[in-house]
Amino acid sequence: MNDTEDNRDAIGGQNKGVNLVIFEIVSTMRTDFSVNAMTLYQSMMTFFDVRLDRFAVLSAFALFAPFEVVADGPADNIPESVRRVPPLGVVVPDEMAGELQSGLDELGEVLRSLDELAEENPELEELIPDCEIYLKAVRDALQYQEFQKEGEFRTALAHLETGLTRARALKEGKEAFWLRQHGLVVRGFRSRIDGSVQPYGLEIPSSYNFDSPNATRLDFWFHGRGEKVNEVSFIQQRTTSAGKINPEDTIVLHPYARFSNANKFAGEIDCLEALAHASKFYRIDEDRILVRGFSMGGAACWQFAVHYADRWAAASPGAGFSETPDFLETFQGETLNPAWWEKKLWRWYDCTDVAINLSNLPTIAYSGEIDAQKQAADMMEKAMADAGLDLVHIVGPGMGHKYHPDSLLDIEDRLGKIARVGRDRVPTAVRLASYTLRYPSMHWVEIEKLSQHWERGEIDAEWAWPNAVFVEVSGIQQFRLNFEPGDCPLDVMREPIIEINGRGIAGPSVRSDRSWEVVCHMNEKGEWQASSTVDFEEEKGLRKKHGLQGPIDDAFMDSFVMVAPSGQCFHPNVSDWVANEMNHAITHWRQQFRGDARVIQDTEVSDVDIAEHNLVLWGDPKSNAILARIADQLPIQWTEDGVVAGGETFESKSHALAMIFPNPLNPEKYVVLNSGFTYREYDYLNNARQTPKLPDWAVIDITQPATSQWPGGISQAGFFGEMWEWKPPEE
Repeated sequence: MNDTEDNRDAIGGQNKGVNLVIFEIVSTMRTDFSVNAMTLYQSMMTFFDVRLDRFAVLSAFALFAPFEVVADGPADNIPESVRRVPPLGVVVPDEMAGELQSGLDELGEVLRSLDELAEENPELEELIPDCEIYLKAVRDALQYQEFQKEGEFRTALAHLETGLTRARALKEGKEAFWLRQHGLVVRGFRSRIDGSVQPYGLEIPSSYNFDSPNATRLDFWFHGRGEKVNEVSFIQQRTTSAGKINPEDTIVLHPYARFSNANKFAGEIDCLEALAHASKFYRIDEDRILVRGFSMGGAACWQFAVHYADRWAAASPGAGFSETPDFLETFQGETLNPAWWEKKLWRWYDCTDVAINLSNLPTIAYSGEIDAQKQAADMMEKAMADAGLDLVHIVGPGMGHKYHPDSLLDIEDRLGKIARVGRDRVPTAVRLASYTLRYPSMHWVEIEKLSQHWERGEIDAEWAWPNAVFVEVSGIQQFRLNFEPGDCPLDVMREPIIEINGRGIAGPSVRSDRSWEVVCHMNEKGEWQASSTVDFEEEKGLRKKHGLQGPIDDAFMDSFVMVAPSGQCFHPNVSDWVANEMNHAITHWRQQFRGDARVIQDTEVSDVDIAEHNLVLWGDPKSNAILARIADQLPIQWTEDGVVAGGETFESKSHALAMIFPNPLNPEKYVVLNSGFTYREYDYLNNARQTPKLPDWAVIDITQPATSQWPGGISQAGFFGEMWEWKPPEE
């Protein structure tokens, strides 16, 4: 009897017939990313429409599954008992640690010499990260005990040798040979967020001609969840193993995207930076870029599809999740009790809320027939139907958390046909819904003012030759129509008419280069007006706009510096809380977003720092010199006696303030008070939980201990208004 037959008998029992079917399903669920027990259990329930014996399911899983078991089930719904993500790795023997450190020292010395050469050769600066990614990967795994298995030690030594070979070639003035390499190539770029080097993988097809001017299709492939995928293992995978997709004559880009965050927040920006970096070295057809992914990568694909629909030729998400509340309740089995601001902030990444945006992007979804994560596409299918869209949802027959081979062939065929047509740069109709100016634009339409952040703003615009643009708009106070030179389809000899919500107004003339730009804004009487950009007078003072709209987490999607206090707070216990939270923010930025936060003292902040970075100020107006300079210009006051939020005062000896606001010293950048990214350890256990937990400001009761979910008790929290003015909490 073979092993398979042994295992079949092992999962027999009272429901042996059903359990054999369970076994067959488990045996097909081999993927290149983790499949968890809860996924399996939910899949069985869906398939059989009964509540199965968990023992049978989990036994089958344990006996057969060739992949790592990751619990996403009830055990991960206990905030008081949270496992470490990423898990602490194996101990490196002293002899091996010494060998690794010697390799790090050798590579580090060559990299330092390259930094000196780059001062006179700026082109070299772009190539140094291709070498430095190997040093960072090994250094971090060694320093923070993140080697997940002993086999990674030798892999790390090989990485150091690769980095050294590349670095020596640059130092000796030789050609960067990896720039003309077909097949699997690992590249690196320096992130503008924190200055760290971040890796990404490429698959360069053999048909790619490095000397030809012809541009090439590129497909993103967003990876699945992997709690042990450190940089060492990611680079190894991208060096040795082709990915799941291999479209003909196509570059495939595999972003690392800072570990396991479903390509959100810094992971989102990293994907865009990786594409920008690759575009400097390879001729990528801007009209034939596709976004694709499976499992956690499918979730990433959904959010890139709805938020950047005008950038891609097509999207093809598989499984994953597409929103937070239903996924956590049905898939995770979690009972949710969110604060009112949390529910609003789900709208940042809940793709179902802005499903109408997919009217701008060809989209093909995939799900396994018995995969619990089919829920994601089902939710999007319903949301799109409500918006008048018919989602192409390919379902793999009998499949769990895996592509059916025939389904994948079907998807590739469809995407190939779409890619041959390419992106429509100037579509006749544009539809855009948004709850935040983090995502303000779609093709030739841009929202510049929402009526109220985190409430729906929607615009439906359509041009009609020879001279009309019809616009339906709600929840928006100002928008811009912008056709680049050569793009405007309107007749240059006719005065354009813009009809907004049924009322026509004259617009500025189309220019001779066939460009056209007009700002449409609502006046004090609630009437729409149209102005050329030359004639339009922007309001003075602060207002929420793209990149300066909050909430706190938005500050960590651009360059930031953490500013430590040089003094003591008004009260010693507040100083202790500040020190603990600052250490938590620095530690978890590295663990979760795989970079080293820049940290300086308040006395070291320069004009350059103020000009270039969001400043994360730790402490209170007594302890932090920068906060003292701006304290009286903030809408919430903090004195020795209390934190004054609106008409309510909270004692300073027991409360602290977390907040985001345009920096009074440079209103084009943020200041953040006493907060890193706002989700914490409990939320690492499921990517759908990784949403903002605090709004624009929060008064924190530090008499309540910090937990895996909160930095203390939240006494009060809320959003500022559209002009960054004080606004009472909604409660």
